[in-house]
Amino acid sequence: MEPVEINAGAYYLRQLRADRHLDDRPALMEAFADPEHRRYVLNYRLRTPDEATEYVTLRTAQWACAERCSWAVAEPTTGRLLGEVGLRDLDLTFGTAEASVWTHPAERGNGIAVTALSAAIRFGFGGLGLREITYRHLASNTASAIVAQRCGFTRIDVAEQPSPAGEPLVRWVRKPG
Repeated sequence: MEPVEINAGAYYLRQLRADRHLDDRPALMEAFADPEHRRYVLNYRLRTPDEATEYVTLRTAQWACAERCSWAVAEPTTGRLLGEVGLRDLDLTFGTAEASVWTHPAERGNGIAVTALSAAIRFGFGGLGLREITYRHLASNTASAIVAQRCGFTRIDVAEQPSPAGEPLVRWVRKPG
């Protein structure tokens, strides 16, 4: 699948980049160095430019094999990275995916996550024909709960099995409409 850019109003969603025109790696390393970010995003460590390059390359490969749609949330006039939003674990046969979003520490509290995730959800239902999008977060991540509510998700439950962080996961679901 080819990456798609999305006009999200105050922001635009584009593929992560690390080229001579636009380089998201410094902002990625800043975000992933933040203690709060590391607390909630457990699967990745981006401490060096090489690790950030691998991350950008991974996201490109995931688009290509229709495994994950991942967008840099960007400031429209400069292209500056403000966060990332995605639809992962794509199953186009069954019409399902799981949403994810994070915001750069310097940009938290500005409504970026809600705007970006809402745009990604619209693309998932309208552009990909998804029938269900789930969302999950650690129970202590109250900001993620607010994002889920504002994006129209319905809380399903709290997982009985703790997450790799040793904390319960809250699960949400959203259908088209």
